[in-house]
Amino acid sequence: MLVPRKAKYRKQQRGVMKGVSHSGTDVSFGEFGLISDSTGWVTSRQIEAARRAITHYTKRGGRIWIRVFPDKPITKKPAEVRMGGGKGEVHEYVVPVKTGRMLFEMSGVPKEDAF
Repeated sequence: MLVPRKAKYRKQQRGVMKGVSHSGTDVSFGEFGLISDSTGWVTSRQIEAARRAITHYTKRGGRIWIRVFPDKPITKKPAEVRMGGGKGEVHEYVVPVKTGRMLFEMSGVPKEDAF
């Protein structure tokens, strides 16, 4: 799983995601790209599952670039715990993705396999 090595602060506020992505929207490394069509959080488990599915479908041919990295910690309190007592511990890491953000890039595969 993808996890940052060091962080200046262990916990972050959730924030608000509005609008479309203006950076990271073009194909930079490969020939084809996978772009998000909606706004949301993508977890490190989802990124790994997508990477495995892409490599399996392309029969390990070509090259894959992962253009996003989960660096936002999401906290969660344990089950059946009363309110209060501070913010919960870090549960997982996510990457906030806006509409139009490039998630993966590929090269070295036929056009039929890329689509």
